[in-house]
Amino acid sequence: LPFKKSKVPGVMITQYVEEIPEGKSHPDFTRKPIALTIQEGKFGVFKAIVYGEPTPNVTWNRANGKIDDPAKFQSKYDEASGEHTLEIPKVCAEDADTYKCFATNEYGKAVCTIQLNVIEVGFKKTKELAKSKEEQEAVKPGSFRTMLKKRGDAHEQKPLESEEKVWEILMSADKKDYEQICAEYGITNFRGMLTKLAEMKKEREVEQAQFIEHISSLKHIEVNADENATFEIDMDLKDASSRIFLYKDGVMVPYTVEMEEEMKHQLKRVGKKFIFTIKNLDPEDAGLYSVDVEGVNIFSTDFKIPPVNFAVKIQEVKAEERQDAIFQCVLTAPMAEINWMGKSAPIENDDKFEITVSEDKLIHKLLVKDCQPLDAGIYAAVAGIHSCNAWLVVEVDKNPANKGKKIARKTTQAGGGDLDLEKIAKEQAEKHKKDMEERLAEAKIKAAERALPLIVNLVNPPDPGVHFNLGLSDVTAIVGGPAELVCKLSKENVDGVWYLNGEEIQPDDVLTMSKDGFFQSLKISKISEDYAGKYKFEADGRKTEAMIVVEDPPRFDTEELKKFTVPIITKKGQKATFKIPFVGRDPMKIQWYHDGEELSDDTNIKIEHGEGYSQLTLNKLQRKDTGEIKFKLKNEFGTVEAFAKIIVTDKPTPPLGPLEIIEASQNAIEVKWRSPKDDGGCKILNYILERQQIGRNTWKKLGPIGPEAHYKDSDVDHGRRYCYKIRADTEMGSSELMETEDVQAGTKAYAGPPSAPKVVSAFKDCITLTWNPPSNTGGTNILGYNMEKRKKGSNLWSPVNPADDKIKEKEFGVKDVIEGMEYEFRVAAINNSGAGEFGTPSEFVFARDPKIRPRFTDQKVKSFMVVQAGNSARFNMNFEASPWPDVTWMKDGMPVSKRVTISNAEGASQLLIPSSERSDTGIYTIMVKNIVGQETFSIEIRVTDEPKPPGPVEVDENVPGTVTISWSPSPDEKRDDRLHYLVSKRDSSKRTWHTVADHIFNNKFTACNIMPGREYQFRVYAKNDMGSSQPSESPKWEITSKKGLPETKTCNLERPPKFLVPLKMHTAPQGYECYMSCAVRGDPTPHVTWYRNNISLNTNTNYLISNTCGVCSMLILRVGPKDTGEYKIIAENHLGRAECSTKLTVSDDWKLK
Repeated sequence: LPFKKSKVPGVMITQYVEEIPEGKSHPDFTRKPIALTIQEGKFGVFKAIVYGEPTPNVTWNRANGKIDDPAKFQSKYDEASGEHTLEIPKVCAEDADTYKCFATNEYGKAVCTIQLNVIEVGFKKTKELAKSKEEQEAVKPGSFRTMLKKRGDAHEQKPLESEEKVWEILMSADKKDYEQICAEYGITNFRGMLTKLAEMKKEREVEQAQFIEHISSLKHIEVNADENATFEIDMDLKDASSRIFLYKDGVMVPYTVEMEEEMKHQLKRVGKKFIFTIKNLDPEDAGLYSVDVEGVNIFSTDFKIPPVNFAVKIQEVKAEERQDAIFQCVLTAPMAEINWMGKSAPIENDDKFEITVSEDKLIHKLLVKDCQPLDAGIYAAVAGIHSCNAWLVVEVDKNPANKGKKIARKTTQAGGGDLDLEKIAKEQAEKHKKDMEERLAEAKIKAAERALPLIVNLVNPPDPGVHFNLGLSDVTAIVGGPAELVCKLSKENVDGVWYLNGEEIQPDDVLTMSKDGFFQSLKISKISEDYAGKYKFEADGRKTEAMIVVEDPPRFDTEELKKFTVPIITKKGQKATFKIPFVGRDPMKIQWYHDGEELSDDTNIKIEHGEGYSQLTLNKLQRKDTGEIKFKLKNEFGTVEAFAKIIVTDKPTPPLGPLEIIEASQNAIEVKWRSPKDDGGCKILNYILERQQIGRNTWKKLGPIGPEAHYKDSDVDHGRRYCYKIRADTEMGSSELMETEDVQAGTKAYAGPPSAPKVVSAFKDCITLTWNPPSNTGGTNILGYNMEKRKKGSNLWSPVNPADDKIKEKEFGVKDVIEGMEYEFRVAAINNSGAGEFGTPSEFVFARDPKIRPRFTDQKVKSFMVVQAGNSARFNMNFEASPWPDVTWMKDGMPVSKRVTISNAEGASQLLIPSSERSDTGIYTIMVKNIVGQETFSIEIRVTDEPKPPGPVEVDENVPGTVTISWSPSPDEKRDDRLHYLVSKRDSSKRTWHTVADHIFNNKFTACNIMPGREYQFRVYAKNDMGSSQPSESPKWEITSKKGLPETKTCNLERPPKFLVPLKMHTAPQGYECYMSCAVRGDPTPHVTWYRNNISLNTNTNYLISNTCGVCSMLILRVGPKDTGEYKIIAENHLGRAECSTKLTVSDDWKLK
């Protein structure tokens, strides 16, 4: 299925059909749902607006779980606003998940994915984290090292004090950072700190060794471009099931492992690498994060979040090829440097990129030099826990003149926009200075509290008082909408004060403050830009801060949008006006599109922009202007689009042919045609017909006949021909005419004459003819044919078929003929009008059998037959010949004996030997002969019997390691030239018989690889075409081991393959066997492969291939013409390769035997 790009980022569209009909469309989102981060117990809602024709069906689902519980999930649709909503009345932690919204109709499907993140209220303990009795005992006074050790015994702890925190930071910090940490926490005895730290590290290494084999690659926490923070540890656990705990400021926090339910904190394990991720970052995530294994501290990292955000985010840049592109942003607070990312990879200053920072450290810029198509992609800036990203689009030079040439470097620069960054940065600097003055006063108060002695015993720590379990989170709100800030204290019903930009807030009709138990909230019912800024809640000397960012994205009034989407229908040549009001903060980019192509002021296009509205006027509209109108608004806060349709009506195009004739009888003409290709945007009301009788100059109006493309004309004269003009009529007028071909009324048009008949075959009792139908059928179908015949020398034509039995095919066999007479034939075609004129006669043809040279008709005939003595031998041959031939059978060139019975029938002959004897063996030839010619065929019939076994077998040793087996010949050897021998062997080590040689045509064989100390026995079989004889066995043979021989030196006998006896040329008669052999040596024993015409034969079952002691042989049982060709044998081992070849010629002359 094809995938389409949506007009809304993050939406995937699947189109079900290749072409969507005019006026229809697949679903898409006008406004997609946005991700939610919401506090547990609050009301959550996803909103979406979709469009498509027909109207799409909208459904929702989630990745892990169902949403079919109406008490928890409610799917609604508001007809007034066109909004589809999924409401969660009371969000709980289990609702955190990935949700999907589907819009579906018959032409496609649109899908978008959204995330629901839930902020849990308090820490929820599980049974596995329940405290044991030991953990509930009071902590006794002791050294700080003891306290760090015992923290592992409790899965949930109180927040760390400053002294504990500084030691955990120092334990995992790099040495280069010691001085900075001591200065920050007021440690002045640097040497004493180093001594104490060394002792603590040694103690921790001992404790870690209980659970960890090795630890390395400690990577401190960093913020990624996706606004997640990660830190990594490489450690080899002794026990893979060891429990791993994560703490923040001494308080254990829950986390999830991959593939489980989504949580804020996540652990991903890849081999020995452990990656911890903190998602959906906010200022409250700052603190000291520690990882423990079974109660032993492994690693700590201090996560500091600078109070900085983006006042101006980077924007999309469109650059031409080889042009420089610049991204720039403004921060809310000074930073010496920020992190730049290009296509998910970190960017540093080099030949390709240049990073610059303004003097006030608020304006940061990234210059991409000499842009190439490969540089296109998403670039991101990361500051603190915030990030922004934008596309770099590189437009390739499409000038044909520059094709294949190197494009010159451009001196212009793309991007930068028209924002006054210096002015914005100055405002941010003043705002930051004011904030810093407030913070400086607070910092002086806390400075004394932050200074710590090097070693402090923690005994009975004081009550920490009120603190925040959940701080304020930044809120982004839209002008005119609601906004709410919520925080959670450690005590109930605590009084506190709310501040906006440092000034205390007083409640009014728009802004209200409330407290509910542990929770303090500030609600703004209808927000405006006056309410944007930094909010602070302070209680009992503790405070928490957050920003409310007020955005003013482009928006439409629901009623005005509904009016805009109503299609405009207008006539050709007139104009159409589209006007839509909108709201949103300037500067605003306004664009109009027609069928995806952006519009600009032109002769017939006028675009007007006013205060809060835009208007498009299209003049002198044509039918081709029918299509979709899109209005697009974009500012720094977002993009919105509105869609409308314009339909331009015009006269229809002419009806389409060809004309389909349903009836053309003497009483009526009924025809059909196709509707116009374009109906002009209006429904066809009528078709208007005119008719002309061929031979006259006047046209008769048949009047409107209705909207059906079909007409039956009953006012016709039999045998007349008529022509019609047809127009389509709509409310816009009538189309151009379509003129039809001539149509004849009635059936008095006879068919033309067929072609002259051609003779297919002629016999004494039947002549078969064929012909082609006439080119002129008379306007109707051909029903059949009449045929006549005439004898040579006569003037009388006589019918072949009866008048009421017409010939329906275009071929006919005439059987009413007299042998020896000469005839000619002619044919007439019959249609609805009757029989037409006869065509040209055929050539004269005799009624007699044709002269056919004898030939055998059997497709596959055996040329070799084996018969057991005493059984009958039968062979049949089928043939054709005319006139009747003489059939003769010969044996070895002589007439067959009286013992052989020959039976001849029409087209067949049979040879039968009732009880065969060995003397019947020979070549039998059949000869079929007549006056035209003769044909012969030969078959070898071999009469044999099961062979008698060979005589006594003797064994002799001539060469050490080999024995020669000899035997007396079988009594059948002299009278059976195809008799051969098979030798099998058995030794005392295996006790099983296996063949060592076959197809031996003499009475001797030498067996190799005879081992001393083993007992051998051999069997010899006689074999022929009927099978094998009983074996003749040799006496047992044994070579005793020779002891006391001098010790021999090992000799390397390895050698490459070499042919000792090459292949010989072979010529074999067809149907006989062919035996090829050669001898090859080599060590190790070479691998042998046979080829015919370079095609391997090793796996071909038609060839019997063997390799015994270097003697390579191949047997073809029955040689045929397909076996002719070049045969090659290749022997190869790791030392080399050798090859040998020969040619086989197959002859069909049996005398070659």
